[in-house]
Formats: sequence, structure tokens, C-alpha cells
Amino acid sequence: MTAPQEQTVARREHADGAVPGAGRTEASEPAGTRGRTSIADTVVVKIAGRAARETPGVHDMGGGLSRTLGAVRDRAPGGRPNVGRGVKVEVGERQAAIDVELVVEYGVPVPDVARDVRENVMAAVERITGLEVVEVNIAVTDVHLPGDDEEDKAGARVA
Repeated sequence: MTAPQEQTVARREHADGAVPGAGRTEASEPAGTRGRTSIADTVVVKIAGRAARETPGVHDMGGGLSRTLGAVRDRAPGGRPNVGRGVKVEVGERQAAIDVELVVEYGVPVPDVARDVRENVMAAVERITGLEVVEVNIAVTDVHLPGDDEEDKAGARVA
């Protein structure tokens, strides 16, 4: 008969002889709660801006000067739209407050657009970031009239 073979168990040891994980007990908190997650203001600005722009009745975002500068940048070679234009945020560890400046389409009830923007922005920011949105303040800075775009093109001295 042959002698029974001994099984060896591979153990990794550090140079000091310690075995990783040895003496570890189960954590009392789930892994998702150990550590800290921070969300930058720019993340919330982009999410809120996109949610506001997707709302029916919103023509553009921002005040007059920011829209003018944004239009120039959008037309420049390599320029791309700023989805955060017209959005300001204050972000804490668990909450966010958001201010939005809008231009609405003529004929659309402004209170309805403001309500829809507020709901869309709150839902998107809370769903994507997990932050509680404590307020969304809406400032309607202008109304887009039919023919405004043609007047802008006709009045432009440089194409």
C-alpha cells in the first residue's frame, strides 16, 4: 500500500509573516457605506441643464449675455454647446439647490413650463446623483417669438 498523500494549502504571506485577511471579522456595515462619495458642482449643472433643455416649451437657457456669448462659442470651429448655460447650483454632501434661467417659446403657459422644468430637473438630479434636491428656482429671462431667428440672421453683419 502506498502512504496517504498530504495536501498542502497555499497561503500567501507578507515579508513580515502576516497572512492577508487573517484575523479579519465581518464588517458591521455594508461595503457601500464605507467611504465617501463626492459629486462635483459641474456634474449637477450638466444633469440639470440637460433635463431643463429636454422640457417642451423651453427654447434656450441663460440670460441675454450668456446666450450671446454661448451662441458665438457654439458657432466657433470646434465649439460645442454648453449644456450647463443658465444653471447655477449649490451642492452639499447630501443635498443640492439649483437655479435655472430659461427662455420659453411664445404661447406656452410659463407656469406650466416652469413646473415641468422643476419636475424634470429634480427627478434627473435625484435619480442620477442620489442627492436630495431641496429647491429648483426658475427665472424666465425671455420669450422666443416667431420670427426672432430670422431677425437675428438678417441683422447680423458677419455670417
